[in-house]
Amino acid sequence: MITFEEFSKVEIKAGKILSAEKIPDTDKLLKLFVDFAEDAPRQIVSGISMYFQDPQVLVGKTCMFVTNLEPRVIKGHESNGMLFAVSTAEGEFSLLEPNASIPPGTIAK
Repeated sequence: MITFEEFSKVEIKAGKILSAEKIPDTDKLLKLFVDFAEDAPRQIVSGISMYFQDPQVLVGKTCMFVTNLEPRVIKGHESNGMLFAVSTAEGEFSLLEPNASIPPGTIAK
C-alpha cells in the first residue's frame, strides 16, 4: 500500500505515438517516439512487441503514459516514460486509450 501523497507524485499524461519500431535483437521491445505537447517528442521503450505484428498500427494512437519516471536505459536505448497497458494471464491485451478528443499532454486527474 502507498499513501495518497505518494500516488499524487505520479504524473500520467496522454501522449500521441508518432513512430513505432521494433528494437533489433529483442523479443519484446518497441521504441516509440511520443508527442506530449512538449518542446520535442520523447523516446519510450516498451515491452509490447509481441502484441503488434506490425508496430506501425500504433502510429497516431493516443495512449496514457507515466511521464515523470527517471530515464532508464533498456538494451542501449533510453526510455523517458512508461506506457500504460493491461494484459491477462490468458494473453488478452489492451492499451489504455483516452477519448479521441483528449489532446497530447493532457494530465490525468
